[in-house]
Amino acid sequence: MPTPKEQQTAIKLFEDYQVRSLWDNEQEKWYFAVVDIVAVLTGTDRPRKYWNDLKNKLLKEGSQLSDKIGQLKMQAADGKNYKTDVLDTENIFRLIQSIPSPKAEPFKLWLAKVGNERLDEIADPEMAIHRALQTYLNKGYSPEWVNQRLKAIEIRKELTDEWQKRGVEHNQFGLLTDILTQAWSGLKTREYKDLKGLKKENLRDNMSNLELVFNMLAEVSTTELSKRKQPDTLQKNIQIARQGGSVARVARLNLEQQTGEKVVSSENHKQIKKIR
Repeated sequence: MPTPKEQQTAIKLFEDYQVRSLWDNEQEKWYFAVVDIVAVLTGTDRPRKYWNDLKNKLLKEGSQLSDKIGQLKMQAADGKNYKTDVLDTENIFRLIQSIPSPKAEPFKLWLAKVGNERLDEIADPEMAIHRALQTYLNKGYSPEWVNQRLKAIEIRKELTDEWQKRGVEHNQFGLLTDILTQAWSGLKTREYKDLKGLKKENLRDNMSNLELVFNMLAEVSTTELSKRKQPDTLQKNIQIARQGGSVARVARLNLEQQTGEKVVSSENHKQIKKIR
């Protein structure tokens, strides 16, 4: 299994399903959350139970696949990181053979495509940006929104890189993000998602242009403050996240006073895509 420093997390999309994954830089391979694969192939609303039953069956049968199952921390719907069963691409292909599904063949093609794309992106990182751009456009977002979203991804990456430099563990990113989000918007991440009627969906993918702008301001402010103050404990990082979020909060309140309209809204991607 890859170590935290060798991991690059990602959410891959197959049709309307989110598939959590980790890229191992050293071995140059993907690890996928098995329960997400099960959800794709079976369509069940209880993929964990299905997987637990199948895993027990494989163990009783002495399947070699059961020896290949690993565990890595991945982000769950509540924003926290938990250990979950994972398999690499080669063994996901073997898993597919154990699950009768009409989606088996298209999913195999998708898996192969994901692997090839990642190797291409290592050779030419700009390809990742173009693919992300096209993915959002294909989902119906406006070019203006997509440009904003890609900038938000860049700023988020700079913030998480800064947190890592300050000794923040990956499983603590959710805590700091929650504090930062509440500081600028007045809502915790889960409350923000509830307002927009979201479950597992990415909150940023459901923000308006204005919401993205203020979230970016909060994150870039936190990054700059961290660079200058160089916090060396989690508590100090929490304080800086609050300070960075407060910078955006002041700007948000000022704009709302000037326009008479709220920045934080219940609109999600379905409404946002209609705004051209």
